[in-house]
Amino acid sequence: MKRRIIIFTGPSLSHAEASEILRADYRPPVRRGDVTDALSDSPDIIGIIDGVFHQSPAVGHREIIEALQSGVTVVGGASMGALRASELSELGMIGVGRVFRAYLSGEIESDDDVAVAFDPETLEPLSDSLVSMDYNFRRALRKGLISREDYKRLITTAKNLFYPLRNYRRVLNDSEMEEGKKDALSEFIKGEGVDIKREDALEVIGYIRKLLRG
Repeated sequence: MKRRIIIFTGPSLSHAEASEILRADYRPPVRRGDVTDALSDSPDIIGIIDGVFHQSPAVGHREIIEALQSGVTVVGGASMGALRASELSELGMIGVGRVFRAYLSGEIESDDDVAVAFDPETLEPLSDSLVSMDYNFRRALRKGLISREDYKRLITTAKNLFYPLRNYRRVLNDSEMEEGKKDALSEFIKGEGVDIKREDALEVIGYIRKLLRG
């Protein structure tokens, strides 16, 4: 029997790219009431990757719990999905990915760590997530491109920016660092930067695909 899958994604992983990996009903970032509405379509699996944080009410815990209690498998990761999965894992929501584990362990706690602005029409991200920035700045630190003090300045600058304004160019421009280090870090981000949320979104899709294979 063919199982019905509904996945909420957008800025972390486009519908077009996700569709190349798994055929599903892809919907925009989840908001309050969307999971309840999805239940009327009798899904077998709901994947939550992206969701709204501040533009409108976020997806509620109760509606996810309702889905779980009705027998729907709910998988989350990358962004809002990671946050809700960390909060509801004991009730049966499945969390996957680096961001989920960071929320679950308490390494990160705020929704600001994963929040990004996105185009409401194309769903493309318009800013960079703090969680990805932190990951890449730590990699640059390990490679010796920046010092520990540089890292602290970069993260402080990034955290002090309102999330829609947060991007690598702005953070590097506003941070007190040697220009040579800024140039080296900028090249590193362009050539080797990793989007943690995108990687985790792919892991969510892959996990659901494995579920379907049994």
